[in-house]
Amino acid sequence: MRNHYPACFPSSTDYLENYVTDKKNVLVIGLQPTLIDFSHPDYAAYPGMDAAKVLAGLKASEDSLSDRGYDVQMCLTDFGETAEAVVRDQLEQKRFDCILIGAGVRTIAGNFLLFEKLINVVHAHAPQAKLCFNTKPTDTAEAVQRWL
Repeated sequence: MRNHYPACFPSSTDYLENYVTDKKNVLVIGLQPTLIDFSHPDYAAYPGMDAAKVLAGLKASEDSLSDRGYDVQMCLTDFGETAEAVVRDQLEQKRFDCILIGAGVRTIAGNFLLFEKLINVVHAHAPQAKLCFNTKPTDTAEAVQRWL
């Protein structure tokens, strides 16, 4: 007997589970906070910021999205040495409905080329995903909800 699932649906269990439950997969891409030099002039607009505060904000964002019914995966990268490969690996493991690239990658001038590279990796490996952007960790859920 023929399978009546549409041909374009991946056959992975994760995808079918999320299709049946309508749970949306979200990938949040950002910089690994422990690698950031917060004393660098690029981060002058964020006085008093440190890795612990950023990690706490990321955890709160993840919890907020999970509480709203999203399946969230965090993807924290370096400044470019392995960032593209790390993001590509995440995108090849799971189909994502929405991908957020954080303000730390997007708004810091010194990270412009990294942002451009990550956009192209996402475009190549997750063309179906909606893209969204936050301005700070506390508005991550709102950024995702604009598109899902």
